Amino acid sequence: MTIAHDEATVPGGPSEAYTELLTELGDEDLYMLGEAVAAGLAAQGCVFDGHPFRVDPVPRLLGSAEWEDLHAGLAQRVRALDAFVADAHGERAAVREGVVPARLLEGSEHVDPIPAQLPPARFCVGVAGVDLVRDGDGRLLCLEDNVRTPSGMAYAVAARRAVGEQREGGPPLGELERALDDLLSGVLCAATSPGATAAGPSIALLTDGPANTAYWEHQELAWLLGLPLVTLDDLRVRGERLEASTAVGWRPIDVLYRRTEEEHLGDGRGGLTAIGEALVGPLRAGTLALVNAPGAGVADDKLTHAYVDDLIRFFCAQEPLLPSVATYDLGDAGVLAEVLGRLDELVVKPRGAAGGAGVLVGPRATAQELRRAREAIEERPHGWVAQETVALSTHPTVIGDRLAPRHVDLRPFTFFDGREARVLPGALTRAAFGEGEMVVNSSREGGAKDTWIVV
Repeated sequence: MTIAHDEATVPGGPSEAYTELLTELGDEDLYMLGEAVAAGLAAQGCVFDGHPFRVDPVPRLLGSAEWEDLHAGLAQRVRALDAFVADAHGERAAVREGVVPARLLEGSEHVDPIPAQLPPARFCVGVAGVDLVRDGDGRLLCLEDNVRTPSGMAYAVAARRAVGEQREGGPPLGELERALDDLLSGVLCAATSPGATAAGPSIALLTDGPANTAYWEHQELAWLLGLPLVTLDDLRVRGERLEASTAVGWRPIDVLYRRTEEEHLGDGRGGLTAIGEALVGPLRAGTLALVNAPGAGVADDKLTHAYVDDLIRFFCAQEPLLPSVATYDLGDAGVLAEVLGRLDELVVKPRGAAGGAGVLVGPRATAQELRRAREAIEERPHGWVAQETVALSTHPTVIGDRLAPRHVDLRPFTFFDGREARVLPGALTRAAFGEGEMVVNSSREGGAKDTWIVV
């Protein structure tokens, strides 16, 4: 197993960027600092899946030069993924030209036949949350692309508020909130269908309600943007328009920001899902736009990740600016044979799972776990992908009354309005609080850190 890069240290002590911060922390009661941040989050009502959301009081620092490079790479990546989603539900030029194999689309549970029957969306991937990890050499690499319902934006704002109340010298408290309002509002307005009212688009945020693990975020985003928060029960179709029941009565909706777990319009059996029943009529009439567009999930199919560099070359005519963690298509017999011979060295993931579910880290797996993984892959190779193992970087984290290294990743948020791709000036650093734990997802008891961009 490769040695993890530590974000805050160099041989001999703290890195220059972290010297002042770590010196200050050495004079503080770390336990009480952690309690103060937790109290700040509690005051915001910040929860995930009904449980208090945990934020570490030690911010992560990223240099502005690295951030600028990252911005360019993320913008390029989202443009390519946006083009791929449209192509996957249209001409399929990427398949025809041999950029991706036909089996990628044929076997993807995210390819929905309904979007091909609808007027083209102005853009497909309006909001993307790309997961990045830093390897042993200190390079940031893309681990996964999330474009179905990427979560974490409001949690990043909550972390900034809670940590900023305890720590001087960081970015202004309102900066991230204002930027998120500007970027997300811009994308939602840009998605407006031709049938929108002349006075400007009427927008609503669609949620599953309290049953959704990220319902707190849905409430926060709706409040931040001044949008009605609605469920399917609050919607009706009148003529060719979607209407929502709001605090001021029924109102037509031009753009719907979907944050539901269900992404499909079609049920896979020739019928419609509940969301499809509610939305297909207005979508087909061109009076409603959906963000992200129907079928966008094909871009974060874990098998697609194996081909994103080639998709960038094909759709952007550029070399990739942001490296990807090497990902292997097990539908290729030669690749499959090689991977089966290296299972104890690789990470294996179910192609359609999320939240770290079903992930096997080969170097940490038992012989029995490896045997079961082999059997599952041999039975259904197209349902799995493999990736090279990256030892997630570590960051000083408050554990009790002391600092200890804990593994982290980075989820920046990119917004694309069909013309310009922009990145939220801050990100959600996700952290695993268990010693040696590599899964940072909130659904697996992970938490977060505030992320500062510094000169």
